[in-house]
Amino acid sequence: MSSKLEIQWTPAANKFITWGSELNLYETVSLRDGCIPTVKLSNTIGANLLATNSTHHYVKCIDIYPKCESDLLLAIGQVNGRVTLLTFGPSQFDSLSLPGKEFVPRHPRQCNVVAWNPIEGNLIAAGLDKYRSDHSLLLWDIMKCPTVSDMNGSGKLVVNTMAPGLELAKPVAEFGVSEMTHSLAWFNSNSKCVAVGMNLKNIKLIDFRDSSKAVNSTLTKAVYGLCIDPHNDKHLASFIDNQVCVWDTRNFEKPIVTLPHSKSVIKIGWSPTRHNLLTSLQRDSSVITLYDIQHTFVGTEEVEPSVLERVIVPGSPHNITSFSWHHSYENRLLTIALSGSVNDFTVCDRITLNWAPNSNMVWTFGSKTMKCINDDTSLYGTLCDISHKIKQRAIDGYGLKDDFLKNGELIDDVMVSKCWNWLQISSQLVEEGILRGYNSKHPGVRAVLKMDGTINKSELISMAWTDLGNVNCYSSAKIYKHEDRDKALHLCGWYFERDVSSLSLFLERLQKEQAYSRAAAISVFNLKIKMALDILNQGSENGLPNLNVVAMALAGFSDDKTSMWRQLCSATRAQLTDPYLRAMFAFLTAENYSYENVLNEDGMLVCDRIAFACTFLSDSKLHDYLRNLTSQLIDDGNLDGILLTGNSNDGIRLLQKYLDTTGDIQSTTIIGVKAFSNDMFGNAVKEWVSSYRNLLDTWQLWNERALFDIMLSSYRPTDKPPQQVYISCNFCGKSISAFMQGLNRGRGTFSRMGGTPNKLKVCQSCMFSFLTFTFQMSSCPNCRKPLPRCAICLMHMGTTTGLHNSDDGDNRLAEFSHWFTWCQTCRHGGHASHMIHWFKEHSECPVTPCTCRCFSVDSLSNEIST
Repeated sequence: MSSKLEIQWTPAANKFITWGSELNLYETVSLRDGCIPTVKLSNTIGANLLATNSTHHYVKCIDIYPKCESDLLLAIGQVNGRVTLLTFGPSQFDSLSLPGKEFVPRHPRQCNVVAWNPIEGNLIAAGLDKYRSDHSLLLWDIMKCPTVSDMNGSGKLVVNTMAPGLELAKPVAEFGVSEMTHSLAWFNSNSKCVAVGMNLKNIKLIDFRDSSKAVNSTLTKAVYGLCIDPHNDKHLASFIDNQVCVWDTRNFEKPIVTLPHSKSVIKIGWSPTRHNLLTSLQRDSSVITLYDIQHTFVGTEEVEPSVLERVIVPGSPHNITSFSWHHSYENRLLTIALSGSVNDFTVCDRITLNWAPNSNMVWTFGSKTMKCINDDTSLYGTLCDISHKIKQRAIDGYGLKDDFLKNGELIDDVMVSKCWNWLQISSQLVEEGILRGYNSKHPGVRAVLKMDGTINKSELISMAWTDLGNVNCYSSAKIYKHEDRDKALHLCGWYFERDVSSLSLFLERLQKEQAYSRAAAISVFNLKIKMALDILNQGSENGLPNLNVVAMALAGFSDDKTSMWRQLCSATRAQLTDPYLRAMFAFLTAENYSYENVLNEDGMLVCDRIAFACTFLSDSKLHDYLRNLTSQLIDDGNLDGILLTGNSNDGIRLLQKYLDTTGDIQSTTIIGVKAFSNDMFGNAVKEWVSSYRNLLDTWQLWNERALFDIMLSSYRPTDKPPQQVYISCNFCGKSISAFMQGLNRGRGTFSRMGGTPNKLKVCQSCMFSFLTFTFQMSSCPNCRKPLPRCAICLMHMGTTTGLHNSDDGDNRLAEFSHWFTWCQTCRHGGHASHMIHWFKEHSECPVTPCTCRCFSVDSLSNEIST
């Protein structure tokens, strides 16, 4: 047989053949069953050898009969041009006398390719080398071949072409006189047409119903390995040397795709389970290249396709000589190496991941299966992202509260919650008059310190430690005072001088929150060391035993630079795990009033670091520090920076960076709407608002979207959403709502008509999917035709039923019970009170001929019925 090793799946799902020096038939088995296979194909699959045939020594090509899965019938093309039919042992083909038949050309020469017809299984096409007076493409009918009995008496039916007087079978069709056939492939949808690569110069399309001439042809040297796309007969592929060409038979002049390779190509093939997936194998290679050819249409015209290239390593340790795709198992292929090792490999697809706005995630798993993760999937908890949180917050009413603190309570994000708390503090300070002279509801620390203008000179105050009750200290602490610094301390929550007990109250609150280290550090920063010792001892009594050791170390405080206490604290401070304790000892051991170790302690809250800087830094150092800190917080998207920026342009930049970092469009939008003035409501905030509204619409959170619009209009009256619901006349079709809006602008005219201006009302608690309007006119103002009647009381809509007179003589809108409603489905309706009474006892429409079940189609019907 051929020295080259080939492999091919059979029509049976679990069998394949290999051939080289001999022909072998294998059956795949699972290794989980505990069996020991002849060949191990993968970690889970093995194969057992079923049969071997070594009687044919000059095999050049093989194809397997495609119409039978139980038994195999092979067509073998040989060096002498003969095509022999072969089976492995007894089979159903024995009754047809097919095994052993031979089809012999008139002149012997090499058979390069043999192929069964995929539709008419009795036809075989064979491609031969050139002979000057003979055809190179022969079509055989296996049912029209003469046979004689074996002279050995075995009873086997064979064709003995050397028997005297026996006339050889003739092909049913021929093509290509004095030409050479290199490769051929049948079309899957036409049993009479075949593509043939000939003469190393062209590909011809042959219709055997008229085999005297080619139907179509193209000039090319890529005549080897012809194969038809199993999913599209119009596409075929071929190769020559290191180049693969893909053709479209509708435009056969040139290839639609040319794929260059670094080495010579030895085999190509289309995937039978994946559309437009072409496979190629190069000489002396241990990898297989996949080409995903994506065809694109612009309108009705197909443009040049794009190709996604991918390389897979099936696992063969040596050079791969052949491969074969499984005909039904998706993405499964076999490879055989030069050493004879066989590998069973499954190609992992490029998946298309789709993340729905409702937080469901879907991706493809082959062409027949889709994987999904949703709220009910156990894996969803590990994949929960910001969109799921945003949706739940919207349902809970987050951002709609006028009280900033309540919005902070509804969110589980500590940083955002602190931002809401600070907005509440700043608004209170503005209302109380502590922060005056700022064109802002929420001025930041930089604004109150006037950092964008001239630097105010602060008063330096020196306070001796001995005056503060520290007997072991002889130096003084330097603090800076200014009215603007006091305002900044108010914003940070650190202003304690107005009330003597305010510091104690603040520290007591921290102790209730178990923040003993922070309370102790703030006490020290306010030069209250004895108070800090009491706090640390209290913390050790409440389950934090390490704090009593810290208290002992703090009790020995001395400002002597050569003291043992200072040296030990400076050396061991970095070993403390609590950032506030590190900052506390860094403050007490600072040299020359240099507090970098305190100010750069990232574990401290931003408000505490800013307050410390406002107390102990000079004006120039304070401004430099706050500028650097502002830039750092904006770059990090840290909302703690809102304390510095307030509702300024830097605040917009901070929110945008926070949005880019977290994707929290909800908090970004609501803070932007509530905290920033109309002057700051630029394109960025408008885009946030639009994105958040679209997100709520995508989730079908209509009520939440409406409530957000109401909140938005209260902060931005100029951005009030346009009217979306109109009422029009049944007769003339003109809008009554538009007429009523015009009357709002001309109240005198309407007064003469005896009514009041119209106000469009959409009740949020409206039931039956009804729309509710109030009108005080009973006819169309355009055509004067009467408005529809109430289905219950039969009075025209818009009569004086909806009005009552007050003592001052003004007409006012009536109660909701007198408003007019109608079903969104059948358009019947009437007074709201009448409709409510009707649907308490009925579910169908009150209009007699109407079969609409108005009450049943509404999502609130169950709630109302209870």
